[in-house]
Amino acid sequence: MEIITDIALLRARLRQQTAVALVPTMGNLHAGHLSLVQLAQQHAGCVVVSIFVNRLQFAPHEDFDRYPRTRENDCRLLEENGVDFVFIPDEKTLYPVTQEFQLLLPPMADKLEGACRPGFFRGVTTVVLKLFNIVQPHVAVFGEKDYQQLQIIRGMVEQLNLPVEIIAGRTIREEDGLALSSRNNYLDESQRQQASGLADSLQQIRKDIISGERDFPRLEWSAIERLNKLGWKVDYIAVRQQCTLLPVTACNSDLVILGAAWLDKIRLIDNILLTLP
Repeated sequence: MEIITDIALLRARLRQQTAVALVPTMGNLHAGHLSLVQLAQQHAGCVVVSIFVNRLQFAPHEDFDRYPRTRENDCRLLEENGVDFVFIPDEKTLYPVTQEFQLLLPPMADKLEGACRPGFFRGVTTVVLKLFNIVQPHVAVFGEKDYQQLQIIRGMVEQLNLPVEIIAGRTIREEDGLALSSRNNYLDESQRQQASGLADSLQQIRKDIISGERDFPRLEWSAIERLNKLGWKVDYIAVRQQCTLLPVTACNSDLVILGAAWLDKIRLIDNILLTLP
């Protein structure tokens, strides 16, 4: 495994590769990231993992400065898992001048996560497009846990005719259902015992839908009330169409149940995919 911080050197190393897979990350790697690496290895002979905490997707009041950075441990895990190249640029490498060119995003980017975190998806698409241009991968792997992000990147690739196949990796969970996330490191022991409550609420909605319930706003509100009573502060609970993230109509069978909520000062997100018969 080779650790590279320079764009020109990475391009030189990849020039002779016939099939390259990219796994973009912000580091602080866990089993969820490693599952994406393993998925990438199934689709390409050369795997590049990028580690970069992207300032553009953080609002001024968010946790950019304290976001966990664990480069040494990350590189050890990636080497143990057979990664070929780790790309770890600094900010001056990716943003040598002020990033004035950014994409105009579709309405999907202003809903749910986009409504709660204005500018977030503009920052995400900017850095992902840069990484695609630098690495020029044949395949890129993203986790389903960040479902709205995944759909926006899929749309960007399709509408900009980028020669990249987007592969989605399933959400990896703890035994109690908590979705793995780097921000789980913020949880203290008491918070960790409560943290599966968001996943439990989404699973309850799934069970109710499978049982025949179709009053989605009522299901959403019931979940919000339940979490509020447990001490959470809910940003949203939503049942949506998988492809568009629009409200569900009678003809939709591929659904996604999404949620974001605060446990004290820690924000967790999750989702569950559901296909109706």
